Amino acid sequence: MTIVSRIASEVQLMLRRPPRQQYAALCYRRKKKTRAIEVLLVTSRDTGRWVIPKGWPMMGKKSHAVAEREAYEEAGVKGKVDRNPFGYFHYPKGLDNGLKVNCKVQVHLLEVKDMIKDFPEKRSRRLEWVNCELAASRVQEPELKDLIHRFGQLMANGADAPRSAAAQ
Repeated sequence: MTIVSRIASEVQLMLRRPPRQQYAALCYRRKKKTRAIEVLLVTSRDTGRWVIPKGWPMMGKKSHAVAEREAYEEAGVKGKVDRNPFGYFHYPKGLDNGLKVNCKVQVHLLEVKDMIKDFPEKRSRRLEWVNCELAASRVQEPELKDLIHRFGQLMANGADAPRSAAAQ
């Protein structure tokens, strides 16, 4: 390692900040006939990659309420959100100014009961209901892939709706 690359690496470590917090909803439903579980993926507005609805903390709102709000704004879904986190994942968020910040995303399960046809971000996102295996293959974040796989396994093993005990 050259002296310049070592200095650059050390400066980068010194400037590293703790991850910024975000809240997300892993939206799911059961197919009416087969009772198979599907999860909802949305595209990000900037890169078009597949993600789950997520956003920044909101003044006066608890984490699960933020996740529920983001699910409505980004995907037009309403339902029953779990107050307890199901799990967490990390990813690098590209900001408008070109910088990247590390984010820690707290994920809440949301069982979808209704879909609204006209929602705030309808024209800037695509939505798709897919099984857990396909959803995990589409998202880029390894920890999110793991969460989706774990959720699918829990539901396949007969769980009605995983609660905080699932967030191990």
